[in-house]
Amino acid sequence: MIEPMKKVSIVLLNKEKEEALKALRRIGLVHLEKIEGAGEKLTAFKEYSNNAMLTESILGEIKLPKQKKGSAPSLSNEKVIELCSEVVQKSERRKQLMEEISADTTELDRFALWGSVCIEDLDFLKEKGIALKLYEINAEKYNLVDPDIQTILVNNDKKTVRFLIVNGGEGRPEKLLPEAFEVPYPRISTKLLEEEIRRDEKEIDEIQKFYVENAKYVPAIAAFKKALESDIEFENVNCGMGCEKNGTENDLAWLSGYVPSADLEDFKRCCSANGWAVAFADPEDEDVEVPTKLKNNKFVSLIYPLTDFLGTVPGYHEFDISGWFLLFFTVFFAMIFGDGGYGLLVAALTIILMLKNAFTGKKVPAALGLILLVSLATVVWGAVTCTWFGIPTDMLPEWLKKLSIPYISGAYEDTKWYVPWNSDPSVYLTKDQNLQIFCFSLALVQLCVAHIKAGIRNLIDGKGLKVLGDLGSFMQLVGMFWIVLAMVVNGQVFPMLGNIGSIPVGKIEVTLIAVGFAMSFIFANYEGSIGASVLESCKNIISVLLGVVNVFSDIVSYIRLWAVGLAGAAISNTVNTLAGPILGHAILFLAAIVLLGFGHGLNMILNVLSVIVHGVRLNTLEFCTHIGMSWSGVKYQPFADSKN
Repeated sequence: MIEPMKKVSIVLLNKEKEEALKALRRIGLVHLEKIEGAGEKLTAFKEYSNNAMLTESILGEIKLPKQKKGSAPSLSNEKVIELCSEVVQKSERRKQLMEEISADTTELDRFALWGSVCIEDLDFLKEKGIALKLYEINAEKYNLVDPDIQTILVNNDKKTVRFLIVNGGEGRPEKLLPEAFEVPYPRISTKLLEEEIRRDEKEIDEIQKFYVENAKYVPAIAAFKKALESDIEFENVNCGMGCEKNGTENDLAWLSGYVPSADLEDFKRCCSANGWAVAFADPEDEDVEVPTKLKNNKFVSLIYPLTDFLGTVPGYHEFDISGWFLLFFTVFFAMIFGDGGYGLLVAALTIILMLKNAFTGKKVPAALGLILLVSLATVVWGAVTCTWFGIPTDMLPEWLKKLSIPYISGAYEDTKWYVPWNSDPSVYLTKDQNLQIFCFSLALVQLCVAHIKAGIRNLIDGKGLKVLGDLGSFMQLVGMFWIVLAMVVNGQVFPMLGNIGSIPVGKIEVTLIAVGFAMSFIFANYEGSIGASVLESCKNIISVLLGVVNVFSDIVSYIRLWAVGLAGAAISNTVNTLAGPILGHAILFLAAIVLLGFGHGLNMILNVLSVIVHGVRLNTLEFCTHIGMSWSGVKYQPFADSKN
């Protein structure tokens, strides 16, 4: 559930605000509204943080010998600030030197075929009345240069001739062929360019040596940067909170935030003890910055590591779908991962890690609990589908086959599902079709749950008629479910238009979709006026009409669970096929084991990626679109001392 919040405003004396903020941080209950402070101290802190971040990045790239735990050298904050500033300066200098070397190298490359060019010598000759300019021309054109132009051949190759023009004037000689182009003098003599490059490279080596000497302080810099985050947060609030500026001793200062309703009485007692004035009220619908604090039992909380990794937080006025997310994600994971053998391996490794943490006195991470849950679910799915390391079912022991459900496992090849409403012996459902039906059934259940929850919320909020819009969406889902079965699974078993016995399924599905669409069109946007709701639907008529198509595509989207699981099974089977022929050879046995380990390991990694892409998507997109969630929330993060 999403814990109720109270919006609180605190008023205190401006002269006491720094001590008050320290006390407020010790209390650790108030999630402050966004504050943007400004001041010299805050600017300095941010500069220190940026320098530390850049320094940690630079020095962290240097590989040092492994040190014993706790042997990293310490450094005072003043020394860290000084070191970081010096590293940043040297980093900028190194960048400048690299640019200079690049420019000088380009310049040398330009004159590589000219040989050594001395600017001083050229200037000396010019003073003596001999002005030289450097030119290049195509080798075939050099003999066509006007004889009135005095030239000196420097060198040539098959394509280009390099030559000098003597006393050719200030500009380009008029009679010079257009194919000839002037080569500008280098910035300095080529010999000096080479010396400059050597000096720059030497300075870069000295900077790198400085980096290596100070790389041992990376842990101290990281600790300083982490501690500075708290200081920046504190100073940002200190100089950004609202206050009077009358210049009197009793000027007031104030700030606002949010406190969980369950902690309000404790907070009020703390305010009273510190002499602060406090006001509180329930958040309004217009308050968009209300933080979200989730509170669930330990089992449902297993989903938190995943949602924290994804960065998804429900809005305060939205739903907490943690329980449903965990339920469906577990099922989706099992179906995509697919293989019971893989599930056993992951479960065994997870249990070992959990026991290791328990024996060493460390807290068992919640992520391990989630991994254990989904791996055990994978074992169950592998058992009912008779999928174990991609081994063909006819090679599995009989007791494993008996654990499976034949209609979706294919453990017994002659297993066919003849539906009771069709007496034709040629019409039946295969294993893959049954799995597809299961996928679409999951879609129907999950998406219907979304609209049921939305309808209950509307009833609680007093929007009774809007519930009819959710009921309409529910009816569309049921009707479209049958159409999906008819179009994707088997049109003979699930006739789109026609009867099953005396039941006119065609008329029922069309009626459900038509009536459901009409109800959604009229009531989906209801906020107190039916006319306004219909008008809103008319404004978005294209989106409303496409909504029917979206219902179809959302249900069909769940077939990815079967398709991705099928792909994983094919890969594991291929790995076994490749390794099988060499397992019987003693010499190649080790190679076969390596191939099996690599192939199945790679397949497991691909399956994990598929879960992230597909299993998460169905929860965060399809399901949340139908329930009306946008994950617009802000996680509850109280103003507290991180050191405590």
